[in-house]
Amino acid sequence: MNILHIDCSPRRESHSRQLSSAVVDKLLTILPGARISRRDLGYEPVPHASADYAAALATPASLAAAGRSADALLLAEQLIDEVERSDVVVIGTPMNNFTVPSVLKAWIDQILRVGRTMKSTPAGKVGMLQDRPVFVAIASGGVFAGERANQPDFLTPYLTAALGCIGLNTVHYLPLQGTAFIDDARANELRRSLVATIEPAMVSLVQSLA
Repeated sequence: MNILHIDCSPRRESHSRQLSSAVVDKLLTILPGARISRRDLGYEPVPHASADYAAALATPASLAAAGRSADALLLAEQLIDEVERSDVVVIGTPMNNFTVPSVLKAWIDQILRVGRTMKSTPAGKVGMLQDRPVFVAIASGGVFAGERANQPDFLTPYLTAALGCIGLNTVHYLPLQGTAFIDDARANELRRSLVATIEPAMVSLVQSLA
């Protein structure tokens, strides 16, 4: 089993990093032989789309002319390959101003590509990648879900749409909310309860790999 573990926070001790690590640790208790591939966007962000990359993706003709081996697409191919080789993806991300941080958006812009990870049809975009579980550990200083929600959420609908259009439809969200107002003890308690909610999904994953 291969786990692709992605973190997006620039803070070493961030709540999203701790939560994503807890998810990975839980996976390892179920499948101790799993291999971890690390992509730390918080400390080693991928670049935003370059002029060459944008030019290659401008039209179907320019994309066909470039081919997968074009220099402008090498990073994108590497990132897509990391996803393709994974059995499960774990993403730790803060909610920045109601949505994903720019480092995660830059990663998404590299892995979404017509003719490679998705195709256009009259009914809309259809994913070309095989589905696999994606666990998204979200840390938010405010509250965006549930009865106490007092701010909009553009993060979860965006990620659902973006990942879904390439074929990753089994997305589990773990929202650790109100981090600006809780102490470490409360954060630890919430983190444990969130990880416990995904145990059925992890059991299903193990069964699918058996």
